[in-house]
This record gives sequence, C-alpha cells and structure tokens, in this order.
Amino acid sequence: MNELGPLIQVDDIVAGYLPGVDILNGCSLDLHPGEVIGIIGPNGAGKSTLLKAVFGLVDIRSGSVSMANEDITGLRPHELVSRGIGFVPQTDNVFPRLTIKENLEMGAFQEPSQFEPRFEAVAELFPLLAERRDQRADGLSGGQRQMVAIGRALMMDPQVVLLDEPSAGLSPAYQDQVFEQVTRIAQHGVSLIMVEQNARRCLEICDRGYVLDQGTNAYTGTGRELLDDSKVVSLYLGTLMGS
Repeated sequence: MNELGPLIQVDDIVAGYLPGVDILNGCSLDLHPGEVIGIIGPNGAGKSTLLKAVFGLVDIRSGSVSMANEDITGLRPHELVSRGIGFVPQTDNVFPRLTIKENLEMGAFQEPSQFEPRFEAVAELFPLLAERRDQRADGLSGGQRQMVAIGRALMMDPQVVLLDEPSAGLSPAYQDQVFEQVTRIAQHGVSLIMVEQNARRCLEICDRGYVLDQGTNAYTGTGRELLDDSKVVSLYLGTLMGS
C-alpha cells in the first residue's frame, strides 16, 4: 500500500478563521491509497478545521496540501470535488426539503449523465436510499440523514472522502452503523480521513490515527498502537481504557 506514496499529503499547515488567530499550528498528515485515517483529540484541538482546510473551506496561511504529488493548496471545494475528493460536514449536511434522490442528484451535479449508474453503486452500499428515494430528507432520522450525506459525497466516485464527526448526535445503534459503513466504503476502494469524537471506536477501525492538541500533532500511530499507548489513553481516552 505505502509504496504508492501518499494520496493526500498535508505538510505543516497553519490556518484559521480570523486574521491573526491560528487554529492549526503546523499540522501534518498523510493518507495512502486504501487507508482509513482517524483524527481524534480534545474539543477545540483543530480537528474539523484540519478537514475544512484540506477541502478549501479555511484559508491556509502556510504549509501545503497535495494530492498524488499535485499541489492542491487553496483550491476551492468544487475544484477538489472534480479531482476526486468528497466532504461530509458534521451539520447541515442534507437539503431537508429535497427528496433522497434529489439530494444525491446534487452530489452528481458536475456529471449529471452519470447519475443513474452512480446511484445504483451507492444504493448497493446503502439500500435504504433506493427504497426511499422519493422521501424528503426532513422526514428521516439523524442516522438516515447521515447515510444520505455520505451517499451524496460518493456520487462523484471520489478517491478520498473527508468525514467530519459522522457519529455525532446519533443513537448508539446508528453510531455502530456509521462505523460499519465507513469500513464498507473503504473495502470498495475509497480512502477516508475521519474526524471523530468517539475516539475508541474510531481507533478500532482506522489503519492509522492522529491525535491533535492545540492545533498540532501530539501523537500518531496505527489505531492499535494508539489504543495501547498509556499516555494517549490517560490524556485523551479517559475512562475508555477497557480491553
């Protein structure tokens, strides 16, 4: 896997929302083809900001982001979608007044002629989207809306999907479904970077993890290594030590 080189490489980026106020203070990560990368850390560590910076939603003041050795720093979201990057935000991630089908059509807006084959491919992962294709999104549960949001991100057949807190606000049953869905998506050849508050579950399914703290890398390693690291457990996983 790693001999192909990074699919996404983030080098020492500094970024923030307000002039003179940096949220990220030199973050780096790399994502190789076929990997699931987890990003964990305390609230305010810059996890979501890192995803948004990669996706062109936050200005990068220094450092760089590249995809397959091509510099994509500062490109706008629609340009990144056309290059094979999908993004699922934590909130406001569906169009509530549109049907499931219409939401997914929005995901394929750059290639509308490919809607039907892509819809069929996404429906293989999420059969409910086909079963309820004419139902409006505002009648769906939180977990079902998350399914629509992830499905929409997959409509352009991306190489990479960025997931921002996919299990946030969901019932335990739907949280389990989300993590199962992430694993299935990866098995279909999509690489994923996932920011997640449920640190233990995230590390259990990811190939490698990054712990952010105060806008910079605090720890990195395989999911198993981080789960077994006593400092990571005591500082970031609290009472979740378990097995």
